[in-house]
Amino acid sequence: MDGIAGRTSALNWIVQISVVALVALWVFPTLGLLVSSFRTADQISGSGWWGAMTASEQNLTLRTANPGDDGVQMLVDGVYIVQGQLFDKGSEAAIGVWGTSSLAISEFAPGDTAELSDGETLTVQADGVYIWTSPTQMTGRGQRVFVTATTPPEFTLQNYERVLFSGDSTDGMSQAFFNTLTVTIPATIIPIVIAAFAAYALAWMDFPGRALLIAAVVGLLVVPLQLALIPLLRLHLEIGIGKGYLGTWLAHTGFGLPLAIYLLRNYMVGLPRDIIENAKVDGATDFQIFTKIILPLSFPALASFAIFQFLWTWNDLLVAKVFLIDATGETTVMTNQIVELLGTRGGNWEILATAAFVSIAVPLAVFFAMQRYLVRGLLAGSVK
Repeated sequence: MDGIAGRTSALNWIVQISVVALVALWVFPTLGLLVSSFRTADQISGSGWWGAMTASEQNLTLRTANPGDDGVQMLVDGVYIVQGQLFDKGSEAAIGVWGTSSLAISEFAPGDTAELSDGETLTVQADGVYIWTSPTQMTGRGQRVFVTATTPPEFTLQNYERVLFSGDSTDGMSQAFFNTLTVTIPATIIPIVIAAFAAYALAWMDFPGRALLIAAVVGLLVVPLQLALIPLLRLHLEIGIGKGYLGTWLAHTGFGLPLAIYLLRNYMVGLPRDIIENAKVDGATDFQIFTKIILPLSFPALASFAIFQFLWTWNDLLVAKVFLIDATGETTVMTNQIVELLGTRGGNWEILATAAFVSIAVPLAVFFAMQRYLVRGLLAGSVK
């Protein structure tokens, strides 16, 4: 008995460790996206998201003021001087080393004076204050300065402003966000409504061929949707639907119905038979029993499938590519927009992180709002 108890305890530890590992596997990347979405591009390139609360050392390319601008260049004792601040106003960054060439970024220490061409000199202090002198009047753009600076933690809302409110078709996600909602909400509601009626019929109504229909539903669960994409698109084109929201709703409905009917039927068949029989004795019709008794009692199963269907349609790219997105880009969804950002903004991690977190924020909210019904709905009918 001791050995059995010991093995059971070990299995419990394995299960608990596995659960913790799975939770960490999902939580840490999500937390990383959230933190990175509020950081600047320089901060992201300088350190990982786990170092967001500490100062980081970064290689920056800065530029002095343009000497040709009004009031920038001054003549003092026969020497032309341009002076100012390399960092933005209020910045607490501190320069460790600096240089005038990207190949010699650590050539000078703060306070050193660099000899430039044509008798020009440049002095840079640790706080970013500089003095640029020349024996002759200077023209053109400002002098580039390459620095290694220690910068304090910095967070910004500009990434979200750029992604959500810029109106730029390249970076903006606002249009794709509403397009995704337009696809997801009907594609979640329609199969739930149809599947609820079908599940009730398969669970509580006697008619010829019911067992065959149940077997067909179970068989459809294992059919890859990729097999039906092209034939279904051809059918849509033949009947005049073409590419659009209606075809996408119908495609998601068709692909989601087998799982919906299977889950709801398993739940409904486990409801107490006495309730339904008593309702029939009292003269209730099947429709009244379905709407006033079965549906309220089946809410956990309905919510469970709603979570699955919402996540599936929200994160879908394949079905949207086939049935919705056209050359104009007016009907693009968030998943496709993120793919486009990877191509056009592959180095702008602050934009990618913000766009990615915006795309998962709504599914996270839906899941946490309805997760208490998830397990109850999934386990329905599995134990008698």
